[in-house]
Amino acid sequence: MTAQKTLSGRAWSELLLLGLIWGASFLSIRIALDEIAPLTSIAHRTFWAMCALWLVVWAMRMPVPRNPRIWVAFLGMGVLNNVIPFGLMAWGQLYIETGLTSILNAATAIFGVIAAALFFADERISARKAVGVVLGFFGVATAIGLENFKSFDLRSLAQVAIVAGTVSYALAGVWGRHFLSGLRPQVAAAGMLTGSSLVTVPLAWVVDGPISLNLHTDTVLAIAYYAIIATAGAYLLYYRVLAMAGSGNLMLVTLVIPPVAIILGSIVRDEVLNPNAFAGFALLALGLAIIDGRILTLLRRRSVDRPTPRG
Repeated sequence: MTAQKTLSGRAWSELLLLGLIWGASFLSIRIALDEIAPLTSIAHRTFWAMCALWLVVWAMRMPVPRNPRIWVAFLGMGVLNNVIPFGLMAWGQLYIETGLTSILNAATAIFGVIAAALFFADERISARKAVGVVLGFFGVATAIGLENFKSFDLRSLAQVAIVAGTVSYALAGVWGRHFLSGLRPQVAAAGMLTGSSLVTVPLAWVVDGPISLNLHTDTVLAIAYYAIIATAGAYLLYYRVLAMAGSGNLMLVTLVIPPVAIILGSIVRDEVLNPNAFAGFALLALGLAIIDGRILTLLRRRSVDRPTPRG
């Protein structure tokens, strides 16, 4: 097993900041959904984030890809990483709490392990990862509520939609590694959002009607937050943390997001989650910790370092 990088104080602070930013995005999306439809909300998200990132690319004088195959890859990445999951999760948030959405969103890491194992020979599932994945699945089932599998209603469908969005995120990871490796992260993110905007803007216009900018102040602020800060800014911060901490440590951000979303949902929208949601998150967190491996490594070291009793 590859050793985890040791996290510096700066890496820890930026990782926590990323978790706070993404955790608050669930509330901002829900606020915007009070006035605009789900497809319109994601059209705003991808379009304004795209504009912000291309400004960054221009300011940093990065070359823009000219190969048509790369732009097709951008389109595919945009659909898998933005259009499908953003759309499913925005629709799902109409019927379930923001905190529960964030908990189910944590399943992205679980499906990411499975998707990587299916498509890449160097990402096989070890016995340790298999245990973590199984615990993760139990966590998702518990968070949804086992009783909801008996009586399937709109709330149940919304939760399934959120989970389906995490599967799309996982497939996007495979797509990005296969088709977009080697590109500068800023260019890859801007290109991906361009591909997704080419889909979301006309789709929202057809389904929801003309996109209006005449919105309430709360809606405008919410869109500005989740598009500029929680999408464009967060992508830039994500790659900074990835460079400092490594992909294994970066998975820790998954454990920061739900508590932030749960607290904000409770304070701002008076949301109250069922206890099974917290139990599900605990199982998910345990599964992710086992997949990560550092806890088991620490326990082994303590076992080895423990002095042997002498008679």
